Amino acid sequence: MSTRRKVLAGNGRSDWYRRMNTTSPATDDALTLRFWGVRGSTPVSGPEYVEFGGNTPCLEIRCGGRLFVLDAGSGLGAFGRNNADGLPQEIDLLFSHLHLDHTAGLPFFKPAVFDETRTIHTYCGNLDGACAAEALGRLFSPPLFPVELDVLPVTIRHHGFKAGEPLTFPDGTRVDTILLNHPQGSVGYRFDHGGKRLCVISDIEHTDPWPDPALLAFVEGADLIVYDGMFTEGEYCRCAGWGHSTWQKGIELAQAARAKALAIIHLHPAHTDAQLRKVEADMQAVMPSSFIARERQAVDVGAAAVPSRPQLALALTA
Repeated sequence: MSTRRKVLAGNGRSDWYRRMNTTSPATDDALTLRFWGVRGSTPVSGPEYVEFGGNTPCLEIRCGGRLFVLDAGSGLGAFGRNNADGLPQEIDLLFSHLHLDHTAGLPFFKPAVFDETRTIHTYCGNLDGACAAEALGRLFSPPLFPVELDVLPVTIRHHGFKAGEPLTFPDGTRVDTILLNHPQGSVGYRFDHGGKRLCVISDIEHTDPWPDPALLAFVEGADLIVYDGMFTEGEYCRCAGWGHSTWQKGIELAQAARAKALAIIHLHPAHTDAQLRKVEADMQAVMPSSFIARERQAVDVGAAAVPSRPQLALALTA
């Protein structure tokens, strides 16, 4: 088989059931989340970004032993390097959407992309049923990128769906989805496992009135909502229509949905550690179980309490 045939577009919903998924099914009731990238728009670095981190979105979600990777921002590289010995042979990568800050890390997903025995399945739901193959093919090709994805040894299989449809995987795992208000659309994901619920709602711009009834029903009773809080209220008035929200709207949604905890992600690249610590204190004065996500921070979803000041994330993993 030529390498060019190793990047494949799926053939809709039936293709998901035909493929052999070697990812281990859930083996226990744990629902866990680790943040590998929490910034929006562009990666940042420097001494003022040490505590919260500088990589763009990538989340590791485990339903028992079942792995999902959500988004392929620059944090995907660190996820791969730190999970080199524990990656399944078939990896399910869920895209919220295909903007650069959510896709640019894909070719740097080591060691997965250099393993010819491994398959990465991508899922894209914001293109009215189309998969990500064409868009990623344009992005990762000269003159924008030196090589095409099909040069990589890994097999990449692309699957398209329409946001709002549930994803049901061959091992029986189900992930629910919703279309979010964002330029070109974005997909929110809901993971229910072991009696616990995790909802990832990014990238999104809040609507008027708020909360949106459909979104409220989608996140109802969540143990944790992960929400796009890129702007402060003062910044948002100058950035309306850009597709992002504020922590205040995240708390309004979480409280209306009777959610137990709220994590803010898609952090503005200009917001320093000092600024974000101040924002977090303001958040927790309103909702004590809310916090701003830190890169490499791990969360046991549904635990008795979310610490008011999560442990410094960079100390958790070398």
